[in-house]
Amino acid sequence: MNKINTKTLISFKADKNIKKTAQKIAEDMGLTLSGFLNASLKQIIRDKRVVLTSGLVPNEQTEKILKKCLFDVSNKKNLAGPFKNASDMMKSLNK
Repeated sequence: MNKINTKTLISFKADKNIKKTAQKIAEDMGLTLSGFLNASLKQIIRDKRVVLTSGLVPNEQTEKILKKCLFDVSNKKNLAGPFKNASDMMKSLNK
C-alpha cells in the first residue's frame, strides 16, 4: 500500500536571533524546530485558540512592595517564623 505524502512546506521570515533562540528551546525539549512548530500548530487546531504570553512584569504598586520585602529580608526586619505548626503561624498573623 502506497502512503500518500500529506506534508506541505510552510515558509516565513523570522529574525535570525528569534530562530536561533527558538531552535535552542526546541532542542532543550528534545524537538526539532519543525517538530516544535508542528506541535504548536496542532495545539492551536485542537484548542481553537492561540495563547501568547510574556514574562510577568509587576505593576508599579507590586514592584514597590517587592522592593520593600527584599529590603526587609536582607536587613532581617519584619520577619516571622519559622513555625512549628500552622496554629503557631496563625497566632503570629493574628497579632
